Amino acid sequence: MRHPLDIVAMFAALWLLASMMLDALTPKELTAIMIGVAIGPAIVITAVFYYLRCPRTDFAVMFAALWMISDIAIAFVSPKELPHFLILLGFVPALLIGSVMHWQRFQNRHERLPAPSVKRG
Repeated sequence: MRHPLDIVAMFAALWLLASMMLDALTPKELTAIMIGVAIGPAIVITAVFYYLRCPRTDFAVMFAALWMISDIAIAFVSPKELPHFLILLGFVPALLIGSVMHWQRFQNRHERLPAPSVKRG
C-alpha cells in the first residue's frame, strides 16, 4: 500500500530536484523559487493522481499535459526570454507519450479489426 507520507516525501523531493535542475538550465534572472512556484501545482496534482492509483496510460497523459502547462507557466514567470531548447523541452514528454501510444495502437490493430466475411451475397 502507498502510504501518504511516502508519497509526500517522494514528490517533494522530485519538486525540489526539478526546481534546481531547471534553475541551472534557465537564465540567471529566473530563480529556483520562481520555478518552484510555477511547477508546484503540477507536482501536487500529479501526487494526488498517483495516490488515487490512476491507470498508467491516463497518468502518463496527465503528466505530459501538466509538464507542458508548467513549461508555459515558467515562460510567463520568467523576466527574460527563455532559450528555445527549454520551450522544446516542454513538448518532449507529450511527444514521447503520444509516440508510444500510437505505436501500441499500431501493434494491436489486428486485434481491433473484424475478420473479413467469406459469405457472398
